Amino acid sequence: MGLGQLRRQSTTPNSLQPVSAPSLPPTLSIAGRSYRTDEWTNVSSTIINAVPRRLHLESNHPISITRQIIESRFPAPTYKTYNSLFPVVSVQQNFDSLDFPLDHPGRSRTDTYYVNKDTVLRTHTSAHEADIFRANESDGYLISADVYRRDEIDRSHYPVFHQMEGARLWDREEVPNGDIAKAVWDDLEKLPKHDVAVEDPNPTIHPERNPLQSEHHTIEEVDAVAAHLKRSLENVVVEIFSRARQPDSTATKATEPLKMRWVEAYFPWTSPSWELEVFWEGDWLELLGCGIVKQSLLINAGVPNKLGWAFGIGLERIAMFLYQIPDIRLFWSKDARFLSQFSATKPIAPFVPFSKHPACYKDVAFWLRSSSSSAGGGSRSNSQDFHENDVMEIVRDVAGDVVEDVRLVDEFVHPGTGRKSYCYRINYRSLERTLTNRETNALHEKVRETLVSSLGVELR
Repeated sequence: MGLGQLRRQSTTPNSLQPVSAPSLPPTLSIAGRSYRTDEWTNVSSTIINAVPRRLHLESNHPISITRQIIESRFPAPTYKTYNSLFPVVSVQQNFDSLDFPLDHPGRSRTDTYYVNKDTVLRTHTSAHEADIFRANESDGYLISADVYRRDEIDRSHYPVFHQMEGARLWDREEVPNGDIAKAVWDDLEKLPKHDVAVEDPNPTIHPERNPLQSEHHTIEEVDAVAAHLKRSLENVVVEIFSRARQPDSTATKATEPLKMRWVEAYFPWTSPSWELEVFWEGDWLELLGCGIVKQSLLINAGVPNKLGWAFGIGLERIAMFLYQIPDIRLFWSKDARFLSQFSATKPIAPFVPFSKHPACYKDVAFWLRSSSSSAGGGSRSNSQDFHENDVMEIVRDVAGDVVEDVRLVDEFVHPGTGRKSYCYRINYRSLERTLTNRETNALHEKVRETLVSSLGVELR
């Protein structure tokens, strides 16, 4: 349900059109399909060109291998897999079907790639959830897909990433005597057992922190569904970490026993909800989010007699851990020195860096227009509003993957005029070659020029 990708979102309800937005063609072509453009369109050619890659389906790619490892714990016919769902979806699918409030930051143009006002590149796999619930083709499902969000630039964030979500439902009208709790406990007994230590100190429900959907579920039903959920996902973690600890694998030097713990959480689409963490190499790592599906989603999908659980997990997060990959940009490399290191038929082995090129830091400082609001505020009617993600998009479009990270290093408000100034430090570092000074200077100057032409800032 998009639960596993707990990424930072902006706190601004809306993103605004650039001061002098470049003219748009009347239509965009995305993976062979044509879409009209309008004033909401903000998806760039850089992002469109990434759509056909579908790393989760590339043979022997670490994202694809990670997907297959997780899928192995959810066998057919109970679970049906969906790995080729098209990434362009309606606003209704991406937001409305999940009861996103109209002012939710996820709807903002600062956070989401809009093809037009009615259509977006999905921001989570949950965009397909209602359709799959409605189709009612299996008791459970898994979705793996590329998803898209405007975000910061650093070694762990990329505007295209990959999620997996899964769900398991039971139908009151199909289980014997309508006894959901007994049916779930019976199914739980069929799941493999493990011997890993698990900390789970909290009760299944808590009236304030982790409430029961009391108008739809009984405590007995939720206890059973939660137990099935937790065993299912604990088995996934055991599978992942056992791969990392195979006798002929060198993927980890850890010797301490594996431990897991369940932590209460909040997600808009589940209640009660949890995160699963694992103790690994001296620290607790958050791996995924999950919970009991909000009954309103199932009612809206036309399956009111069903109830069950759902989870979400970020495939990059797991693959970076599993293969010790230090930079998320590497997943998009076509360099054989990277791709040749992975195989679905061989034991997990850590990524071996094939080069380390020098960093080149350059600063860009600018004043916002005097009529602009403070960063992150405003409404769509004010065309001079500023948001940090607009800076990130400009840097990506100009310099692509030769930028390792972009950080805000200084901000200042003029005491007399009230104008706000920002200074961003851009780290130019290619993963595959050394950049020349001339090349870096040309890229940086283009970034500066585009900030002025697109955002209307005044360079310092």
